[in-house]
Amino acid sequence: MKPVKVMIVDDSATVRQVLSALLAADPALSVIATASDPLYAMERMARDWPDVIVLDVEMPRMDGISFLRRLMRERPTPVVICSTLTEQGAETTMQALAAGAVSVIAKPKLGLRQFLLDSGDDMASVIKAAARANLGAMTARAALAPPAPRLSADVVLPSTPPAPVLGSESVVGIGTSTGGTQALEYVLGALPRVCPGIVIVQHMPPHFTGAFARRLDQLCQIEVREAEDGDRVLPGRALIAPGGRHLVLQRSGAQYRVEIRDAPPVNRHRPSVDVLFRSLAHCAGRNALGVIMTGMGDDGARGLREMRDAGAHTIAQDEASCVVYGMPKEAVKRDAARSILALRDIPAAVAAAGRCHR
Repeated sequence: MKPVKVMIVDDSATVRQVLSALLAADPALSVIATASDPLYAMERMARDWPDVIVLDVEMPRMDGISFLRRLMRERPTPVVICSTLTEQGAETTMQALAAGAVSVIAKPKLGLRQFLLDSGDDMASVIKAAARANLGAMTARAALAPPAPRLSADVVLPSTPPAPVLGSESVVGIGTSTGGTQALEYVLGALPRVCPGIVIVQHMPPHFTGAFARRLDQLCQIEVREAEDGDRVLPGRALIAPGGRHLVLQRSGAQYRVEIRDAPPVNRHRPSVDVLFRSLAHCAGRNALGVIMTGMGDDGARGLREMRDAGAHTIAQDEASCVVYGMPKEAVKRDAARSILALRDIPAAVAAAGRCHR
């Protein structure tokens, strides 16, 4: 197979130089050009169009958001946003994801060179996943160091048989990654005010989840917020796990609450969908609905199987409507999903979850 052609558009010479060298070490990737701003990038793209663009959002002459919107209008191409890990950068990145970016890489303001060197393997994986992204669904290893150990949900929540679930309060758990910001906007935006309480893991760095939740809260009829430790899970409310921390469902009598935990990454993710789904299996059992949507990797597949084994109804998004058919595919392989639904059919299933469990 031909290597993925990558263009890096960033006004930082450090990013262009270091990231080019890292990606060049991966035979599956080929950096065909770098550019310090979108206007120069367009000149280069006229000669050789990339398969994936790594794009900064704050640049001279033309900002990354304007460039991205123009690109998606004229010739949709997978774009990975490289954004500063700040509150301001997070708000801008939400605009980029809404405009059609596939994924986001968060870069620090300080220690940038070392961060890039430490993150080369993850960046290469994100770019390869972006190259396989289904852009149509959006609209309707540089081995410098050994990979971090792959941990299971056991490091956060022991795998113990779930206790008998009392009552009939319903709760919905949703897990997603690459392409998930657009998918969640669609699902949550289609829900009526009266719907079951929802807990969500979207793979996203710190700061970004808060901005994402605020954006959704403005667009949706239901309340959407970044989860805080002790928050109640209530009908008409969706809680999004904060970036960099795990979200665990807890039950106290007839009420559900969330616990936010600082624990090691699971499946190299924090928050992890497996952790969330295991907690739903333990605390809600048959009164839960688990939904796994677009994303790379297999985080959530085991947890969804645990939910199904505990009596919950489980759903995987179908391949045709996924941006990246990774996490749902692994769930289907494990026979974890009772139903396979297109994105357009998931809101109705979520809204009906409360009625199904009464």
